[in-house]
Amino acid sequence: MPAPLFVFEHVARVMTFLECQAAESIRGGNCAPIETPRLTLRPPRAHDAQGIAALANDLRIAENAARLPHPYGVKDAEVFIAQLSRSDREIAFLITLAAREIIGVCGIATTERSGPELGYWIGVRHWGKGYATEAARAAIDHAFSELGHNTLCASARVSNPASRRVLEKCGFQWIGVELRRIRAIASAAPFDRFRLDRGLWTSLKEWERVLAAT
Repeated sequence: MPAPLFVFEHVARVMTFLECQAAESIRGGNCAPIETPRLTLRPPRAHDAQGIAALANDLRIAENAARLPHPYGVKDAEVFIAQLSRSDREIAFLITLAAREIIGVCGIATTERSGPELGYWIGVRHWGKGYATEAARAAIDHAFSELGHNTLCASARVSNPASRRVLEKCGFQWIGVELRRIRAIASAAPFDRFRLDRGLWTSLKEWERVLAAT
């Protein structure tokens, strides 16, 4: 059920990222953790490589992500973490449960082709529990409120309806289809493209507050 972590050269759930205040903050990995009702989103550290690899080494994830290699080993996770520490165009959060168990990755990458893009992936044994939607909403809120983005894009493989539902529940609107090469299967496949504007996101959040108050 991944949406491609577009910039995550070596990682992705099937389907991301974020600056704190400045590029130096990103490189230093100093972004503060983000708390949701069930999850904590925090920057990955070197000691997380084994946990990331244990989850990402699953073809059911890789075949729905654009750049996730398969097999996926500890070395791939180490490269992923090291690249993030040197990048000022992308940031990723590990998605963890209250007990600190890593269950996936999400984040936002800024690309010249489409601007800021949301990506995420969740370990297979944690699918179907709403974690992807919860994490994606937290990343979206951070992107708009803290990073100052005005729009976000995202993608989901056409054959991956679970990831599409995550995006639709977050307010993303379908804008078309494009072919993307999937590294794990050495082939291209069609991906649905989505877009979310800051104004729509703000309106959706306000509507939710109104409903919660009634």
